[in-house]
Amino acid sequence: MADTEAVVDSEGKQPRSVRVVLLALMIAMLLAMLDNMIIGTAMPTIVGELGGLEHLSWVVTAYTLATAASTPIWGKLGDMYGRKGIFMTSIVLFLIGSALSGMAQDMMQLIGFRAVQGLGAGGLMVGVMAIIGDLIPPRERGKYQGMMAGVMALAMIGGPLVGGTITDHWGWRWSFYINLPLGAVALLAISAVLHLPKKRAQARIDYLGAGLLAVGITAIVLVTTWGGSEYAWGSAVIMELIAIGVAALVGFVFVQTKAVEPVMPLHIFRSRNFSLMSVIGFIVGFVMFGATLFLPLYQQSVQGASATNSGLLLLPMLGAMLVVSMIAGRVTTNTGRYKVFPVVGSGLMVIGLFLLAQMDTDTSRVTSGLYMAVLGAGMGCLMQITMLVSQNSVEMKDMGVASSSTTLFRTLGASFGVAIMGALFNSRVQDVMAERGGAAGSAATSQSAQLDAAGMARLPEAARDAYQHAVSSGTHSAFLLGAGVAVVALVAAVFVKEVPLKGAAAPEAGEGVGDDGVGAKGASVAGAV
Repeated sequence: MADTEAVVDSEGKQPRSVRVVLLALMIAMLLAMLDNMIIGTAMPTIVGELGGLEHLSWVVTAYTLATAASTPIWGKLGDMYGRKGIFMTSIVLFLIGSALSGMAQDMMQLIGFRAVQGLGAGGLMVGVMAIIGDLIPPRERGKYQGMMAGVMALAMIGGPLVGGTITDHWGWRWSFYINLPLGAVALLAISAVLHLPKKRAQARIDYLGAGLLAVGITAIVLVTTWGGSEYAWGSAVIMELIAIGVAALVGFVFVQTKAVEPVMPLHIFRSRNFSLMSVIGFIVGFVMFGATLFLPLYQQSVQGASATNSGLLLLPMLGAMLVVSMIAGRVTTNTGRYKVFPVVGSGLMVIGLFLLAQMDTDTSRVTSGLYMAVLGAGMGCLMQITMLVSQNSVEMKDMGVASSSTTLFRTLGASFGVAIMGALFNSRVQDVMAERGGAAGSAATSQSAQLDAAGMARLPEAARDAYQHAVSSGTHSAFLLGAGVAVVALVAAVFVKEVPLKGAAAPEAGEGVGDDGVGAKGASVAGAV
């Protein structure tokens, strides 16, 4: 590869071309994370224009299903055929889905186009992580944790604000069209500056394995999405989906042992660190998305916070996550050591969730904000470290599947977290409303345990008081469950083996990579600036 610049120069600085690529990658990551946040606030307006209220949940479900099912496949395609072209293809597909969604004329069209958008989104996050894994040696990668955590915080805080503003002033269709200029900037920058080695695999794609994995993931997501809401947990539909999911995943594992080029090579799970990080990543997804669902609900229902700026309600958690992630990244880069962060992060996550479980109707916003900050600090230690250690535990040829597998486990954790914590929350709210509010209380929450501001305002004062106690009790149960699950992450973190991270230069004596991990080699970026 001629006329290339090293990833890190002799003074330890990043070349300008690398910084341009990293900016483009962060834009792509923002697109992937921002989309659902923006769409959420636009949904009432969309239903008002297109109708189809009974299909409303599918606008989100179709996107989530397509993203989860395609994530591992994008990672494998990048490993086989080269990351740049596959990543740009995923961006183009995402932008096509965005444009078509903005032009949808009815709810069924919107659901179909959202599925197209989700297919593209499956490759965005994986592409970002895998390309960073190619460009930046593990030892240097910690510097960029703060950048990625910042993008996540920006999406969660700014998404609802941006979505509301766009819908009110430009119309809901611009909630999709806004992706087009951002995606175009990312495409142009990556096309002009990023030059990774081209690959051409001789083996055929493992279509059977990819199909079985997609069916298994789809069944799992549908069970967690529909269970307890669309259908009872013991209903025939849910049982059939569970059976289909289990059968598909068992078949997938069998096919992976026979395939020449498996979608998810099982040998990557022989690395103890990779397997442990998959478990921790699953639990981080479980906890994080459960927290982002129930914390605003508690603050709005019990503490009387406004729903308008719902993203700002999470600021203590997201701010702590951002700051701690930056510190963890710097320490990892300077020392090459990282085991302390999974251990401390998991411990803080357990403590934070236990503290949040103690909130009641008299808890002040300052107190709940401090509890949220503890949880955020724990997640800040874990969010990017899980990806960093996973990538450091595999060979370069498996960087894509390592990134996609880690992303997939976090996505599945989120689905399970929202479903299980949500089921527990809803059950507890219904029970407390029946105890405190009698028949009127039960009737008030018969359709949904999550009332909006208008629904609460219609309640009699006694029923409103009962509902506040019910929400407090529901969040107590949900966060207590989260704390119990987080203990598993703490146990897993204790068994992590600290394999030294390879730096930009040759590792010093004593810093060789052990049997449990293979240090990534720094790739190059063409000096096309």
